[in-house]
Amino acid sequence: MWVCLRENCVVDDSTGAEKMNYEDFCHIATVCAEQIGSKCRRFFCPSNFMKFEKDEFGRIAILPFYLYVMRTVSLTQARIDMSELDEDADGFLQPQEMEAYIRGLIPNLAQLRDIPVPFLPMYCRIAARKFFFFCDPHRRGKLCIKKVLLSNCLAELMELHQEVEDEAAEGEQAENWFSLASAQRICDVFLSLDKDMNGTLSKQELQEYAEGTLTDIFIERVFDEHVHRSRNSSGGSGREMDFESFLDFVLALENKDTPEGLTYLFRCLDLQNRGFLTTADIHALFRDVHRKWIEGGNYDLCIEDVRDEIWDMVKPEDPLRITLQDLLQCRQGGTVASMLTDVRGFWAHDNRENLLQEEEEVEEEE
Repeated sequence: MWVCLRENCVVDDSTGAEKMNYEDFCHIATVCAEQIGSKCRRFFCPSNFMKFEKDEFGRIAILPFYLYVMRTVSLTQARIDMSELDEDADGFLQPQEMEAYIRGLIPNLAQLRDIPVPFLPMYCRIAARKFFFFCDPHRRGKLCIKKVLLSNCLAELMELHQEVEDEAAEGEQAENWFSLASAQRICDVFLSLDKDMNGTLSKQELQEYAEGTLTDIFIERVFDEHVHRSRNSSGGSGREMDFESFLDFVLALENKDTPEGLTYLFRCLDLQNRGFLTTADIHALFRDVHRKWIEGGNYDLCIEDVRDEIWDMVKPEDPLRITLQDLLQCRQGGTVASMLTDVRGFWAHDNRENLLQEEEEVEEEE
């Protein structure tokens, strides 16, 4: 189809972009139907032509149209593949079914072709968990296929189709949760924290995450809200975090600004489980950050001033309480969560102007 589009388009003299008007569009539809098959015709309906931005001559660029076809075909193929794995045909995938879908994709993903075979099962667990974190908000343990197809997670996974051409692109892809480098990093972090090598993390072990910058009260609340008590433990002290819960924990911290990440963190911040935070909650949460801040040799600061600053940042609908909705609407919920749980997060906020200036200087040098 790409060859047909390029052979039958016109080049815009001013921009060099390859374009087609509606007559070209209809002609290409006929050519494609003859050379490729009648399946192509569904992409060349008038309503599809109208979806794209037109220039003053009524022409559309061929590249956005081609990418639209590519994405539609890719999603259709994904829908077919997922439906084949949906054994009970209820439109949902169980964890093992989602992992099987990812495993089937790997040979077609350029950046994962060299994945070590022994690491495959672990990679599939790590990759599947992001889908459950973002596409299963009610934690029912199954994924709606339609929701997965429309999710950013699937688009992020499909980015691994592209070959990595240089070191800069390789660095960018390392930030992709689904990259091999990212999966190995997460696995290595878990193994380094698991001092007793029992496959789970205690509160003491998790406190070493991120070089120990997270507060004790936050770690305590993570275990209260997101770590299930094992059958073998009679008390809270025996509760340990399994690998899936650790993945959720990392996903929340790395995606603080998303509704899903902020929802996870808000449950930890809501000390009384009332659905809102009061000034007393903010004071209690920040007290731990303040202690670590002073231990790090920083200047003394007034907790009340920080509390007032958070209130100014959020501007809650009710002046006496902050809700999850307030944090989502203020667009600074992730920053507030960092300030209340991580001394490094508070440091970044306190030095935001200096950090911004350094970034601008780096950009100018480049």
